[in-house]
Amino acid sequence: MSQNQESIVLTGCLAPESADTPAGTLAPINKEGLDALIATGKANPKAIKTLKCKTVAEGRFRHANYIRNLPAYIVDEPPGLLGDDTAPNPSEASLAALGSCIAVGLHANAVHRGWTISKLELNLEGDLNITAVWGTGDVSEKPVGFTDVRIAVDMECPGVPKAEIEKLVAHVTKWSPVANTFIRPVNLAVTAA
Repeated sequence: MSQNQESIVLTGCLAPESADTPAGTLAPINKEGLDALIATGKANPKAIKTLKCKTVAEGRFRHANYIRNLPAYIVDEPPGLLGDDTAPNPSEASLAALGSCIAVGLHANAVHRGWTISKLELNLEGDLNITAVWGTGDVSEKPVGFTDVRIAVDMECPGVPKAEIEKLVAHVTKWSPVANTFIRPVNLAVTAA
């Protein structure tokens, strides 16, 4: 990574040593729960779930995002973009969502294959032109949003060859909902209430 590029790094929590989890391994997800989700998905492969978020402007460029019954997820801008630097900016949050989605997929697929994870870290970088200043600046023809995103996956599974991990990364990327949101066009409707 160059010094001029920012990155988002996602790292895993190691499980406390127990009879079921060896020391130095990632805390596993529930295999029975995963199997139930797999069965449900296979039984109804066309099921659609609608996710919701309410975004409330708090002042300047700080926003509180309300999802389910969770505490507010804050999004802000850095000082260079006139924000208070209290939280990730929207583009950084989208990188975090992308990295988290791929990490979830890697974890679920590793558990499904019976692999133990000793390390799972993703380094993400995204390039975007910000000169349009949200449509108030230079609005000459240019790509808006990320033009390039790079993800480096550092995953270690004892006894699993690197080639198998590489195949898993490709498989998970293909089936990641957030990666597919980045890759393919999506229908977007924005209306004034």
